[in-house]
Amino acid sequence: MSNTIQNVAEQFIHYLNEENFDKAESCLDPDFKFIGVMGKREGASVYIKDMKQMKFKYEILKTFTSSEDVCFWYNIDMGEKTIESSGWYHIKDGKIRSLKVLFDPRPLLKES
Repeated sequence: MSNTIQNVAEQFIHYLNEENFDKAESCLDPDFKFIGVMGKREGASVYIKDMKQMKFKYEILKTFTSSEDVCFWYNIDMGEKTIESSGWYHIKDGKIRSLKVLFDPRPLLKES
């Protein structure tokens, strides 16, 4: 089972990196919830709309799986800054139901 949930989460990251946002959204449950350091989003389409604007790129460094959860330790290229982050993906019935991302936001808050 964990190989399947890991594949769903990795495929989602792959689609985001390719900027294939329709396929990325197909990995998400319609009622997807995002919880991040800088805010929350509810709904797959709301989250994907944000991703289309931000166009982050992800480099997965390490993957952990447990039951219906996948956790990545990754670098997120946010344009001017690359931030080391952790993303916790909860997957149910083959779709990502929620994502919680943690990182130190201080580099993003500093004036350049």
